[in-house]
Amino acid sequence: MQHVRLGRTGLHVSEICLGTMTFGNQANETTSHAILDTAITHGINFIDTADVYPLGGDLTSVGRTEEIIGTWIKDRSNRHDLVLATKCRGAMGVGPNNEGLSRRHIMAACDASLKRLGTDYIDLYQVHAPDPETPIAETLDALTDLVRAGKVRYIGCSNFAAWQIMQALWTSDQHRLSSFVSLQPRYNMLFRMIEDEILPVARTFGLGVIPYNPLAGGMLTGRYVTQRALTPGTRFQLHGAGELYRKRYWNDVVHELVANLHAYFDARGIALTHAALAWVRNQPGITAPIVGASRPEQLADSLANLDLVLDEEAMQLCNNAWFELPRERDVTVARR
Repeated sequence: MQHVRLGRTGLHVSEICLGTMTFGNQANETTSHAILDTAITHGINFIDTADVYPLGGDLTSVGRTEEIIGTWIKDRSNRHDLVLATKCRGAMGVGPNNEGLSRRHIMAACDASLKRLGTDYIDLYQVHAPDPETPIAETLDALTDLVRAGKVRYIGCSNFAAWQIMQALWTSDQHRLSSFVSLQPRYNMLFRMIEDEILPVARTFGLGVIPYNPLAGGMLTGRYVTQRALTPGTRFQLHGAGELYRKRYWNDVVHELVANLHAYFDARGIALTHAALAWVRNQPGITAPIVGASRPEQLADSLANLDLVLDEEAMQLCNNAWFELPRERDVTVARR
């Protein structure tokens, strides 16, 4: 496992980031701790979560993922070995002020995350999605105060459009506020919309790029090549999230394309999972793809071939995949 700088900062993170949104739903606490131990064993020091996780939960389960990470950190006494990232924006309770990016909600959300995680600082605090009802200056001013208070080291954004990233960078510059150092977009060989504007913005302004869904919700692991029936408990069947993932990836065109990719790499002794991760990591400007799991052995398998370099023919096959797919009608940014 190599370590790389996060954008223009001096912070070094592992080249793979552990995603944790399965913790507390698809993975219980014991399994989640085993996944975290597996990540550490493989050299991962970068852990990403969010206050609204686990995925597929509701208002009765929000915060559970952070609590599980917090108990693991307490048991292992390893907080200072980690780069811990979390996010705020989503609803954490009923009422209009229990979500969004207002000063009130950000301050309350940060303190609550610190308590659940059992730490006095967050390395990377990210806004999970834009909030059209709150001026970006108010959001950045609140985040700046958290940095100055020592509760947060760096700030970042997730699911922002290119113009929103630019607006935020300009606002930080004009008002001398803390500035986003990273962004989290959806990115894989089946979804490459960020290449048009977002990746050029990131490269120009030195932002770290931490893409989620590098395996397309599990579609690019090849597990659905021979399995077309939706299985309970998988991401495609989760409450509140399954419909989104089915819309993104569950159709005959994607199934056929993935089957062809699987056959190509299988004939060459390469797991499709490893090829998909290698393709993302090879793209200019990518810092650390987020890889999650619901079982420790699943994570170990994903990390088994990080030295893989795809040859020109294989890269071209992967590059062509995006152009063989129908374009999504609704390109509205959605939180994972």
